[in-house]
Amino acid sequence: MRSSGGFHGRRIQKTGGSTFIISLPKNWVTARGLGPGDVLFFTPRADGSLTVFAESANPSEMERRVVEVRNEMNEEHLFRRLIAEYIAGYPLLEVRTPGRMGARTREVIRNFAQRMIGPEILEETAEAVILQDVVGQNPLPIPSIIRRMHQMVRAMQTDAMTAFRSRDAAIARDVVERDWEVDRLHWFLEKQVTSALRDARILAVVDLTLPECSTYLLASRTLERIADHAVRIAETVTILGRERIPERLVSELDRMAAAAATALADALDCLDSRDIQKANEVVDAAHKLTEERDSILHQLTSKHGRLAVGLAYVLESLERSAFYASDLAEIAINRAVESPRADPVAATAPRKVAAQAPGA
Repeated sequence: MRSSGGFHGRRIQKTGGSTFIISLPKNWVTARGLGPGDVLFFTPRADGSLTVFAESANPSEMERRVVEVRNEMNEEHLFRRLIAEYIAGYPLLEVRTPGRMGARTREVIRNFAQRMIGPEILEETAEAVILQDVVGQNPLPIPSIIRRMHQMVRAMQTDAMTAFRSRDAAIARDVVERDWEVDRLHWFLEKQVTSALRDARILAVVDLTLPECSTYLLASRTLERIADHAVRIAETVTILGRERIPERLVSELDRMAAAAATALADALDCLDSRDIQKANEVVDAAHKLTEERDSILHQLTSKHGRLAVGLAYVLESLERSAFYASDLAEIAINRAVESPRADPVAATAPRKVAAQAPGA
């Protein structure tokens, strides 16, 4: 046996006519309570490596997470802590307090369970609430989650601009409320990626490589931030009130919003198609919006009060949305270089360049 940098080397041996075997490190076997006759499972990885794992003797104990919180804990802090525990991906989450759990703490936990995808209240006692992930290891396909997030974000962008133009408070409130739907999909995707990184069995279920998981997580975070900017545009309805906006400014902002939405759709297409040229066009288009931004910003210098503030918020959010789309296009370029999609036409077409003379 050879050891180097935390890796254990084993020589492959051959037994019988066609069976290859290797020995296992004794410490690893004994630490997991394994012995002769126990079954190990193997998962091949995209990088050519092999992951070995054993079935847990008591998986329910290993997959249960107990969290101690205090009744006097700030509600937002408690909610963020629960989100972090949710993303960690434990099937059973037990939230406990020293002594009797307060009504306010219990309400935050119930609200958390209603907003997230998967957790359901399994049991309640005087001191604890136990949540179970009912989704399990059969999640929605991660690419499907990204597509769904894009549909929601696109609709939010459209409705936010509609609310801005018509000063419709009802549409604006609806955009703000829908932001939660995007957030919960993002947290759900992040939970699946975290679980896949921790457990090779889940990685096999989601049917993605580790680099692909990382790519989709970055795309999800980008979409979530664009949704936040749609909310910010919708919130300008309250700031603007009944202030009259020049039609020329409205038209220019509409054109900018359409360009940002197109850039986002094209960037997501590039993520699947691995089209580097198209991705570069998205990045270039986002930078061209800077010139439009400067033109509109110059017009805002003559505005005052809430009109100037509201329009500045809309302008900044549209610009940021376009640049987030540009970030996504750069992610698509990175993915295309790392794992280019095979071109069946190019693979079967005869090569003619070899017969050409130098300088032809």
